[in-house]
Amino acid sequence: MEQQNQVIEAPLLQQQREDGTSVQGGGEADSHGHRRGSNKLTFLPLVFLIYFEVAGGAYGAELAVKAAGPLFTLLGFLVFPFAWGVPESLVTAELAAALPGNGGFVLWADRAFGPLAGSLLGTWKYLSCVVNVAAYPALIADYLGHAVPTGGAARTGAVAGLTVLLSLVNFTGLSVVGWGAVALGLVSLAPSVLMTGMAVPQVRPRRWTVTVEGGSRDWRLFMNTVFWNLNYWDSASTMAGEVERPERTFPRALAVAVVLIAASYLLPLMAATGATDATPDAWTNGYLADAAGVIGGPWLKFWTQAGAVLSSVGMFEAQLSSGAFQLLGMADLGLLPAVFARLRTPWVAVAVSSAVTLAVSFLAFDEVVATANFLYSLGTLLEFAAFLWLRARQPDLKRPYRVPLSSLPALAAMCAVPSAFLAYVCAVAGWRVFALAGALTALGVGLHGSMRLCRAKRWLKFEGQQRGQGGHAAAPAHTV
Repeated sequence: MEQQNQVIEAPLLQQQREDGTSVQGGGEADSHGHRRGSNKLTFLPLVFLIYFEVAGGAYGAELAVKAAGPLFTLLGFLVFPFAWGVPESLVTAELAAALPGNGGFVLWADRAFGPLAGSLLGTWKYLSCVVNVAAYPALIADYLGHAVPTGGAARTGAVAGLTVLLSLVNFTGLSVVGWGAVALGLVSLAPSVLMTGMAVPQVRPRRWTVTVEGGSRDWRLFMNTVFWNLNYWDSASTMAGEVERPERTFPRALAVAVVLIAASYLLPLMAATGATDATPDAWTNGYLADAAGVIGGPWLKFWTQAGAVLSSVGMFEAQLSSGAFQLLGMADLGLLPAVFARLRTPWVAVAVSSAVTLAVSFLAFDEVVATANFLYSLGTLLEFAAFLWLRARQPDLKRPYRVPLSSLPALAAMCAVPSAFLAYVCAVAGWRVFALAGALTALGVGLHGSMRLCRAKRWLKFEGQQRGQGGHAAAPAHTV
């Protein structure tokens, strides 16, 4: 009976979209089922939301220098944005344009492999996102600690207070967060641009070849740091239902973001490592501000510290929004209760995301990074599989933007390079990360089973599953 109801619901939901009536919490919808109105994300806010989802500048990249030295760090931030970022951006652009609903990659996996895959990928990516967000209040505290030394209980209180305060901003709505990201991006980039320009006469290329003490490089720390600084290209796809004309806006915004992000890392790191004589051991979190002080004086150091704080604020807000809208999208698919699908601001999803972030904010910085990377890697491998499966099994799916490769082997080869990075990140994770990831995966499977039970028993209210995104005819929904 439940399955029959869902088969009936899906065409009705599609008809509601075509009539322009509400399908998401009472707002007026367009032909894709997304809200109309002036609060839609446009090109520039989306560029900076992607920028903060992925990077936010060179702040937080210092541990890569400590782990492997300046030369390998510069090579990493030169190669990785293109070897990893471009394939992931292309996949995101195609699928976000073809299936432009809130939830992003959850929608793609559900379309390709069914609701269990969508729920599992959603669990991995969501937990990765909120665990990752927990790193930013700690990073802010580290940068502030270079100006006003704090430790112990004071630092713990600062991290908790920042987490709560920054979470409140997300309740103002995505449009405010988007334009706030533009302002934060311009202000936080300014000291890096100035430091790069001032460092040019002081740069000595021989300084880029300095090796770590004893010549023993920590490749696990290096890869985790570089990967952590350059992942989450697909996170903005969870907000695709809030983007103005996503079929055009997403590909353009991703292309601009790739160049902006690569430059925002490479140029400041070249300046700071080439214009100072600090050994790699000195490059702890927050050292970029010290390097700016050496290059331009105390005023530039303080400005760089302020830029790092603002950058971390931008990353916190962008990624918390992504996590909240992912839960909204999962609720629209019927994978979570309808209470998570409250628009315009999904306040329940924001509150849950904030609580999870606060709970893990007391982990050590490197543990946060390693755990977030592992969960993200699992989810992205499944995402690549969904991309290839949809190309093979649904070639007639309307794709306003297509990756400019026609054959399936060529697409598989494109995905192979970033998949190798993902496999390496998983392989070098410690046993604690393996154990935690296994437990969280079991939690994801259990969550899917419990949601099926709650729906079958009608213990909770669920949205009818949606099909027919992007103007296609609605297909019978999967049972969950």
